[in-house]
Amino acid sequence: MANRAFACYIGIDYSGAKTPTASLRGLRVYLAEGDEPPVEVAPPASPRKYWTRRGIAEWLVERLAEDAPALVGIDHGFSFPLRYFEAHGLKTNWPAFLDDFQRHWPTDEDHAYVDFIREGVLGNGAARTGNPRWRRLTEERAGGAKSVFHFDVQGSVAKSTHAGIPWLRFIRQRLGQRVRFWPFDGWDIPAGRSAIAEVYPALWNRAFANEGRTPDQHDAFCIAAWLSRADHDGSLAAFLKPDLSPPERALAQVEGWILGVPGLIRTGNGRDGSRAPACDL
Repeated sequence: MANRAFACYIGIDYSGAKTPTASLRGLRVYLAEGDEPPVEVAPPASPRKYWTRRGIAEWLVERLAEDAPALVGIDHGFSFPLRYFEAHGLKTNWPAFLDDFQRHWPTDEDHAYVDFIREGVLGNGAARTGNPRWRRLTEERAGGAKSVFHFDVQGSVAKSTHAGIPWLRFIRQRLGQRVRFWPFDGWDIPAGRSAIAEVYPALWNRAFANEGRTPDQHDAFCIAAWLSRADHDGSLAAFLKPDLSPPERALAQVEGWILGVPGLIRTGNGRDGSRAPACDL
């Protein structure tokens, strides 16, 4: 289609295991270019068999510096519930959140395990904790999505979120305005600009045949395949602007939003938007 917004689509299934330089079977990257189906991207040649978190971040910086606009979906939380900002007296400003979080949870350091910080060996995670009962608006709307603070349970996204957020900061620092982090940098993505969005592959992984892929491979494949399909069939534009009230929209620019989760299907007694913050955007 001539009117597609992006030239390629990248799906990343994430893992918060071990350290940022550890080769992890659970880290998978798929790339769809043009009308082609997604193919797996192998890590750069090295003694490591699988991707590392640092390797993925560095590869994304290199790839997104190119002129061809890419849409990237990453499977971990990009921000925290408003309750976290309130509890710690933080500005509702995402770039400031990234800096504050990395200072307390330096999970981008070479030898840092998420659990080291949870246990007080590194960083100061105790000063920036959250309650597993706290959920973002987008998690509530997504149905089965777990809290970004719900550690040590099956299907938890907490460890990958705490491991991945400092790498979003790393990418942002190196690429600046060349890449949009959706929706924090705005709901509109300028023509020709690459973008990175939070995704939840459970929304889509039953819609595509598995074809022998591992669960991690299939999740990354489904992310890239759905992004490509949504851009090609014209539905992506609506997903980039979910049906949210103005207060909810302001809240989502603090907490983030999972691409593919629709806004509220409104009823007579729907949400009144009272949770919305006064945003420092």
